[in-house]
Amino acid sequence: MLLLTIGFLIFIPMLVEAARARRNERAQRARGGLEPADDVYKIMRIAYPAAFLAMLAEGAARGLGTSSPAAILVTGIAVFTAAKIIKWSAILALGRCWTFRVIVVPGERLVASGPYRYLRHPNYVGVIGELIGAALMTCALITGPIAVIVFAILLYNRIAVEERALRGARMAR
Repeated sequence: MLLLTIGFLIFIPMLVEAARARRNERAQRARGGLEPADDVYKIMRIAYPAAFLAMLAEGAARGLGTSSPAAILVTGIAVFTAAKIIKWSAILALGRCWTFRVIVVPGERLVASGPYRYLRHPNYVGVIGELIGAALMTCALITGPIAVIVFAILLYNRIAVEERALRGARMAR
């Protein structure tokens, strides 16, 4: 039952985010948005949900809930929740510009409000936090660190693609 609850905690918001991203992607393209060909999105769209599934599978294999320390579970929930708050503050600050894909509308103003006042890529900070929180919630001692490292590498590449796209579109401040 605990694993099912954690799975819902992870995947229900992911489905909401996916629906919002699709809607915003259509709007960005309709406004002349451009998507760089070298984005790592094709890998990320598989790796992101797969990372959570792997952690849930490891939690099941470890007998999550039967011998899991409550403090680790509570810490995982707190980290995951904080990460979602960071991520959703970025989503709300970006508004219609937030998508899973890198789609840049030339000449559009660069968002500098909300968490973007303090961080260049708060959405990605949130994503890493989600993975760490899920690793703690599921007691994924193997798949958790692997997922965080692999996704951090993907995000490093993603940020490079995004920065090039933003410079190429000459985003106004």
